[in-house]
Amino acid sequence: MTGAWIILAAYILDRLIGDPRWIPHPVISMGKGISALERTIRKRVSSDQGLKRAGLLFPIVIAGGSLVLTWGVLYILGLVHPVVAVIAEVVLIATTIASKGLKDAGMEVYRHLKRRDWPAARRSLGMIVGRDTAHLDEPEVVRGTVETVAENIVDAIVSPLFYALIGGAPLAMAYRAVNTLDSMVGYKNEKYLHLGWASARLDDWANWIPARLTALLLITGAWFMRLNAKGAARMVRRDARLHPSPNSGFPESAVAGALGIRLGGHNVYHGVASFRAYMGDQSRVMEAEDIVRTTRLMFWSAGAFVLLCWLVTFGIWTAGGALLWK
Repeated sequence: MTGAWIILAAYILDRLIGDPRWIPHPVISMGKGISALERTIRKRVSSDQGLKRAGLLFPIVIAGGSLVLTWGVLYILGLVHPVVAVIAEVVLIATTIASKGLKDAGMEVYRHLKRRDWPAARRSLGMIVGRDTAHLDEPEVVRGTVETVAENIVDAIVSPLFYALIGGAPLAMAYRAVNTLDSMVGYKNEKYLHLGWASARLDDWANWIPARLTALLLITGAWFMRLNAKGAARMVRRDARLHPSPNSGFPESAVAGALGIRLGGHNVYHGVASFRAYMGDQSRVMEAEDIVRTTRLMFWSAGAFVLLCWLVTFGIWTAGGALLWK
């Protein structure tokens, strides 16, 4: 049952303190490593085919290196004392999740909206999304916030805990490296189309199971919260695969159905208009309280997944004990 305790402790630690700015975060080191590797590659490779082959180095060096380094640190700490290694693993797993940070970002936008401080709300939203926010009205600010919180339930909570359950802090840290790679080089634009393809593809694969699991957790959370669980399930079946991402549509469509709102639509990125497929039906105008409801759904889903980790671990432990007694 040690793995379940570690995951629970890591989740509680993140809920309580999040990512204090005065503590060096592993993602910063990952980002520096990615930038350094990119500079090295671009100095030596210029052709499209060469960049595509070199793109394989990012998952191998950054994600693989994160896994090996984390395992090595924990192994050495285990030689000092097993308890020291366990504490370190809790802290390391906590750095791979961001439930408090995600809630704080969403609620900052919410507080500005409740004070009717539209410029501040747009600026706060602009800190967490890539779209242009300077001219958005209140429903569009709410939409951007709800979409971001919903999508990141997978990346920031369920996926890292999923991999922590399978392989502890080393695999959770490797996942965080994959996710960081996708956010830095996984773009389908002229600059990264060839160099970042492997990172983008690996991120899609890594989130495939957690995204669908998150949709189930959100449907369950909607039922507990007395929201529209049937609507959430229906929208996942109908709309999830319309999203340009193979994974993001699952949490977004589930939230849209649970709240009875429509996500997706027209966005502007650096002055260029873009349309994203609609998720859900527009039964009403979005309001600031939808941010609060989405945040609560996020915590229901996260808590349910931590409980699921306990049940899985207990089941494995019980089955192992039964085999030993035979």
